[in-house]
Formats: sequence, C-alpha cells, structure tokens
Amino acid sequence: MERLFAPWRIRYILAPKPKDCVFCAAPKESRDRENLLLYRGETCYIIMNRNPYNPGHVMVCPYRHIPSVEDLTDEEMMESMKLVNLSIKAIRKSMSPDGFNVGINIGKVAGAGIAAHLHIHIVPRWDGDTSFMPVLADVQIVPEALEETYDKIKSAIEEIQQTRD
Repeated sequence: MERLFAPWRIRYILAPKPKDCVFCAAPKESRDRENLLLYRGETCYIIMNRNPYNPGHVMVCPYRHIPSVEDLTDEEMMESMKLVNLSIKAIRKSMSPDGFNVGINIGKVAGAGIAAHLHIHIVPRWDGDTSFMPVLADVQIVPEALEETYDKIKSAIEEIQQTRD
C-alpha cells in the first residue's frame, strides 16, 4: 500500500469537534472570512465547504436548522435557488469552470455529512479534473488555499451585486 504524507491533516484530526451545528454557528458570528461565509441573504447564506470536493465548492444554507427541503418556507426555497444561481455566476466569473454539480443529500444514508441542517452543494468542475489520484489513491487534490478561493469568489459576488443595484 502506498502512503501519502499529509501532516497538515493532524490539526483537523486532533481539533475539538464542535458540539453545535456549524451551519447554525457560522452566521451568528461576525467572522465571515474566518468562517468562509461568502454572502448573507435574508433567509439563507452562502458558505464555502472546509473540506471541498474541488476548489470553489460552496454551499447554500438556510439560517433555520431544518433537515430537508420539505421544511423550507416559500421564501427560503426561492432565496436558496437565487443564491445557488449567484454562486454559479460568481464561481464562473472568478474561476472559469467547465461545468457544475449541484446537489442536496437528505439524510445520513444519502451522504449528508451534517444531516440535521439542510445545505445545497455547488461544486465547480473542470474538464479533466478527475485524475488518477481520486481513482487509485482515493485522494482529491485541492491546489489552492481556501482563503485565496474565498477572496476570488467574494469579490465576484460583490461585483455581481453592484451591477444589480
């Protein structure tokens, strides 16, 4: 078996795990960059995934702690899709992907890492972004620091918002 050395992962492994829901906690704080919170809407917000499948992987979450789409109000449903749209526009503008995966995992058996709080994944994709690493080594390479990606997407969101006003 081949071993991959990733010493930075030990910080995550040894760090205390939050007792509270991270999707409830992040918008309550005023540390948006540290929490990777990109945009605050009225009923929902956009946040980057700390463990992305690809660079630019973001999520749209309602502020309310609900587990499924059937629990969304009409306002949350409308705004969540508007924020999915805004996310795609901002990622397209700042990172030029060739496509996107957009999805919702409802329940742990469906793959939801945080099943108790609904979130919509927006994952940018590039032609050829699946290499031998995920296939043979079950490893995904993310070539850019989260903070750099945050700055790019945040700037694009702000530009898009300015053109709307």
